[in-house]
Amino acid sequence: MTEDTGDVQAREERAESLKERVYITFTALAVVIALRSHDASAEEAVVTLFITVVGALLAVFVADVVSHIAVHTALPARVELRRMVRVTFGASTILIVPLVFLGLALAEVWRVELALRAASIALVSTLIAIGYAAARRVRLPGWQRIVVLFAEFALGAVVVGLELLAHGL
Repeated sequence: MTEDTGDVQAREERAESLKERVYITFTALAVVIALRSHDASAEEAVVTLFITVVGALLAVFVADVVSHIAVHTALPARVELRRMVRVTFGASTILIVPLVFLGLALAEVWRVELALRAASIALVSTLIAIGYAAARRVRLPGWQRIVVLFAEFALGAVVVGLELLAHGL
């Protein structure tokens, strides 16, 4: 039994989308952790987080285009370019909750430290949700899914621990 080409393409796009969200979430988490260790103002935090994530998204997009050119020896077709834009810049949605929290700090409803802590929790929760989304359709027995989710959690915790260590927290 062969899979429909549309099904395969949809699954590949979903996998790429999850991968980009993981990259951008870890990028945002690293920035938030760094900002927490540097006593940044709300304005500095918003600008730094926004610029860093937009820069990372642009870098990922350029990497996608360059790798497409290297593999196919041609520029991406319009349909492929739209898919790259949708997948790459769709990852920007991970910024919504952290920016809302930082907006509360800008409005002086929350302290900056509280907003950054809440943003950290939201980003770690995002990583957990991404891991769940990736593992939920895997054809594995329940106990193996738990092992996969635990491994994702453990690796995520190691990355967060390394980021904290790098910033002296």
